[in-house]
Amino acid sequence: MGNDLRQFVVFKLGDEEYGVDILQVKTIERIMNITRVPKAPKFVEGVINLRGEVVPVIDLRKRFDLPAKERTDSTRIIIVNVDSVTVGMIVDSASEVIHLSKEQIEAAPAIVGGIDSDYISGVGKIDERLLILLNLNKVLKSEELIQLENL
Repeated sequence: MGNDLRQFVVFKLGDEEYGVDILQVKTIERIMNITRVPKAPKFVEGVINLRGEVVPVIDLRKRFDLPAKERTDSTRIIIVNVDSVTVGMIVDSASEVIHLSKEQIEAAPAIVGGIDSDYISGVGKIDERLLILLNLNKVLKSEELIQLENL
C-alpha cells in the first residue's frame, strides 16, 4: 500500500462534500474583504490581497450553478495553485484532510451533485461518505486562468 495514498482537503458546498488534492492547496483562509473587478467572468468574485499577493477569487457555487448562500463564520477561501496560477475558491466550509487509497477512488459518474462530470476526477469513498474529487484544471480552463491572471 504505502505510496498509493493521496491526500485531499475536504470542503463543503451545501450538503455535498468535495475534495481537492492537497498538493494543489497552498492555504485555507477565512473569508476576507474581496475587491470586485469590473468585466470579470460571472463566477469571479473579485480579488483579495493575501499577504501582499493579489489573488483572484472564484465562487465555486456560481461556477457549478448552485444556488447562492449567505456567507457565515464557516465560509472559507481555499487558496489553490492551478497551472502555476494562484486562485482562491470560496467554499461553505473546509473541514479536514483525508487520505484515500487508489481502491477508494472510483471513476466519476456522468453527473454528481448536479455538477458536470468534466469538473470531477473521481469519487472517493470513505465508509458511508462520498467525496466528489475535483479536477481543478477542468474547473478552471486555461483561457479562464489567463483571464484570472490578468485581473
